[in-house]
Amino acid sequence: MKRALATIRAWPITVKIPLLVAVLMVVVSAVISERVLSRLGDTQSRHLQELGNAYLDGLSSSLMPAVLRNDVWEVYDTIDRARGRYRGLEPVDTIVTDPEGGVLAASDPRRFPTGSSLSEGYLGEFPASGELRADDGQKRAFLQRDLVYQDRRIGTAYATFNTQSLLAERREVFLTLLATNTVITFALALLGYLAISRMVRPLRILSEHLHQGAAGNVQPITDTQTAAGSETQHLFKAYNDMASAMREREALAHRLAEEKRLASLGRLASGMAHEINNPLGGLFNSLDTLKRHGDTPSVRNTSIDLLERGLVGIRDVVRAALVNYRTGGEARPLQPVDMEDLQVLIKPELTHRSLALTWSSDIDSELPVNAGAVRQILLNLLLNACAASPPGSVVALATRTSENALTLTIDDSGPGLPQEARRFLTSEDERQDTPPEAGARLGLWLVRRLGREIQAEFSVTESELGGTRISLKIPYSDREEQRHVA
Repeated sequence: MKRALATIRAWPITVKIPLLVAVLMVVVSAVISERVLSRLGDTQSRHLQELGNAYLDGLSSSLMPAVLRNDVWEVYDTIDRARGRYRGLEPVDTIVTDPEGGVLAASDPRRFPTGSSLSEGYLGEFPASGELRADDGQKRAFLQRDLVYQDRRIGTAYATFNTQSLLAERREVFLTLLATNTVITFALALLGYLAISRMVRPLRILSEHLHQGAAGNVQPITDTQTAAGSETQHLFKAYNDMASAMREREALAHRLAEEKRLASLGRLASGMAHEINNPLGGLFNSLDTLKRHGDTPSVRNTSIDLLERGLVGIRDVVRAALVNYRTGGEARPLQPVDMEDLQVLIKPELTHRSLALTWSSDIDSELPVNAGAVRQILLNLLLNACAASPPGSVVALATRTSENALTLTIDDSGPGLPQEARRFLTSEDERQDTPPEAGARLGLWLVRRLGREIQAEFSVTESELGGTRISLKIPYSDREEQRHVA
């Protein structure tokens, strides 16, 4: 049932409206036909009643003397002469009985011989009230009349009439009504289909254009598709205004996307310059140490190794800055010496701002995480912590290794990271690629992007030092699956 209703609802309105008109016409036709046939039947019955009464009235007047004399042959003669006198009336059987119910005479003496009695079933066909009763199944009508002389019943006359011609007339009227109503129903259904098709044509045009718009091809409705003065012109005009606005918006979106791309390139360039500048202080320190104590083999080797790793870090910064445009490259695992390099690279900033560094690292072997990304993230976060902390305060870094992840924690003594920057750093919405303007540093965007590439989970809380604690949990990767993000 539900499936059938769903199917009917899916039919187009050009089918449902004419079908509804046809159904209504069938209902109206059935009601009208029933009323017409009912009135016709009532009229025929009343007319037959009047003719039957006239027949029995005339027959009773003629039969009275013969019945009083009990003259059977005169009764036969009277019945026979009465047949055929009334046009439109077809008597089938006429029977006259005495007061005791015995048959005096009948139009068919073989079926109803004189002296016989009528059966109960036959007498049951005649209503006692003297009203005519029609039986359409037998195609007969039954009427009786008591013969009364001086308030004394001297007999009864029974008459049966043939109603076949009346039923034929009724059938003819029914067939005429059926044919007429059928023609009218189909004509109105066709007119309804044509009218509704014409009415919904503008809606069909609008629907087609809306589907095209949903597919990305927004086209205005031309003037030739709607007649002048049509009630749908305002609707079409509204759609055309919307289509024009959408096309303008698409053009504007294209321009904004181009401007955003250029802005992104500018941000990448600024970030790259900023991130390259971060390790330069430590590298210049190593270079200065090399100039002063280069004749000492241990100092020379240590400084050269630091310079080499610093240059590799700058190379990784360049690759990471182009993360949106290039992919590929092998990821180097994190080693204890990378953490030592961070202490050297951050030392100039600590000295410049008179800060103390609390360092706690349990990394004593190679770890399967992207060393370049981790170094760059930690360097940015440590430099930001130094910039946020007041002179004479403390900056802290702690590492904790587990079976499947590396956890890094950076604490500062500053006023705290702004809420907008916190939400940007910890947000999982990949569409949010622009850091907040207020309080944002160039390294924050790169920290978030690199952290996403190595699947790091950031959390920002209050630090015991009075400032901000930033923690990130980095899951280990299989050696064969490590790929640099840039």
